[in-house]
Amino acid sequence: MEKFFTRLAGRISYWAGSPLAFVACVGFVALWLASGPVFGFSDTWQLIINTSTTIITFLMVFLIQNTQNRDSAALHAKIDELIRVSKARNKFIGIEHLTESELEEIRKTCERAAARADNLAGDETD
Repeated sequence: MEKFFTRLAGRISYWAGSPLAFVACVGFVALWLASGPVFGFSDTWQLIINTSTTIITFLMVFLIQNTQNRDSAALHAKIDELIRVSKARNKFIGIEHLTESELEEIRKTCERAAARADNLAGDETD
């Protein structure tokens, strides 16, 4: 079931971001607009577009979030592997699981280290 959903979510997300999907949506809205006079621009006519777009948006949020989560996890795994095999500090592996304040402290530490490195590099060129 998980592999099926992953494949389905990936395909739908890919299709939803295509020019064809955009043209199909524009066509749907144009068809809906053209049918307005036939239905006398009634409340039911308006409810059709509101309900359709709400349902599609609701479902797409979950599909897109699933795709984003998988992409993010894959990116983290790739970066972790690069850190692991390089001279970078391994303590950075898995920091995406830290709290916001813990991440902020690491970011500040890195900025201070970068500033010190810039200062040292500036001293060497003088």
